[in-house]
Amino acid sequence: MKLRKLGFSVLTAMAMAIAGTAANAEVKVKLEPLITGVNTPLAMVQPAGDSRMFIVEQLGRVRILENGKLNPVPFLDIRTKIPKLHHDFDERGLLGIAFHPKFKENGKFYVSYSAHLDFQQDLGQMLWYDHSNVVEEYTISPTNKNTVDLSSARRILSHPWPQFNHNGHWIGFGKDGMLYVSMGDGGYANDWGIGHNVTEGNGQDMTTNLGKMLRVDVDKRTGNKPYGIPADNPFVNNKNANPEIWASGLRNPWRCSFDTGSGALFCGDVQQNSYEEISVVGKGQNLGWRRMEATHCFDYTKPDNHPASCDKAGLTMPILEYKNCTAKPEGCMGISVTGGYVYQGANASWKGKYIFGDWSKSFAEMDGQLFVASKGADGKWSMEVAKVTNMGGKKLPYMLGFAQDANGDVYALTSITTGPNGALDTIYKITPAQ
Repeated sequence: MKLRKLGFSVLTAMAMAIAGTAANAEVKVKLEPLITGVNTPLAMVQPAGDSRMFIVEQLGRVRILENGKLNPVPFLDIRTKIPKLHHDFDERGLLGIAFHPKFKENGKFYVSYSAHLDFQQDLGQMLWYDHSNVVEEYTISPTNKNTVDLSSARRILSHPWPQFNHNGHWIGFGKDGMLYVSMGDGGYANDWGIGHNVTEGNGQDMTTNLGKMLRVDVDKRTGNKPYGIPADNPFVNNKNANPEIWASGLRNPWRCSFDTGSGALFCGDVQQNSYEEISVVGKGQNLGWRRMEATHCFDYTKPDNHPASCDKAGLTMPILEYKNCTAKPEGCMGISVTGGYVYQGANASWKGKYIFGDWSKSFAEMDGQLFVASKGADGKWSMEVAKVTNMGGKKLPYMLGFAQDANGDVYALTSITTGPNGALDTIYKITPAQ
């Protein structure tokens, strides 16, 4: 999610992959309502071996969906811990949830959210910074599995945030049992301004966690840190880099996921004005921001004019990119990528396809986009717009995020407003259509 200049364009029938791989056959889908009446759903997670789905509402609640019904009592309510959100548009709030790999035994889970600013006696932060982004541990109540012991709260991570936007803050456990945390570059635009490294931007500054993917061990502690530093983190012995960093060069990694098949970490990383990208994030990689916007050289002083050449040494290119309607209206696909999931459900023809979307093609009206990407035999990815057959030709709602259940099926988390308002929103199951 990210505020941008308005962009208007007619949706093209398909987008080509970075390498120009041939496009796939048309994918027809249905959006089947799973639940309606939620507030700005940003994540939905099903713990292993559990029948319940846990829905993250941006305003600060976690709701339980079980047997097709919402529990009327929130599983977790931390609205008082979150700054007052702007009703027209906001990127702060309750942003993510992850369940401990041993949740069935220890009842522990983690949430990421925008907290009131903890400036730690830093006058500059007190005057200029907006909020703090935190990751917090909780334990379920010993007497009721559908409620939380609020006294169990333990802050794992906290980082002061310069602006209200580019928070990232998806969280998830990998197959290695480590907790991964996506960190945006701090906000504003062009990785520049208050709270940004003027020389190279936060994405390339290895002494800040902004613009990075972090990897920590929640079951251990290193020194006075409330978490452990895994010994195999790529920069653990580098005095010029923070040891929590797993990968760098991110701008606003808005919704990531682990492929339950391969274990690969996919992220939709929101770019500036011209392009959007999907990346597979690996150990020690530099994804390029702000040296690059997707696969294109980037000049933060002239963001819409991409230099013909630049230093690409050591950078990992995205697997997919498409044009952003803000600066590239011809053939554009949206204005803010929303990362999704690799399908692993029962429909054999969809196995291994990456389902994702874009928030909207326009800020002025809802025009959410739904994409399906495939990996070719040559290892290159291609993408296309999914044809939704049961929405009467209407434009889709804003695409906030995606989810995946224990069966490998994928869901779209949508909103009909640009801000965290009321209980108006719907989660859809994405299914094949003839």
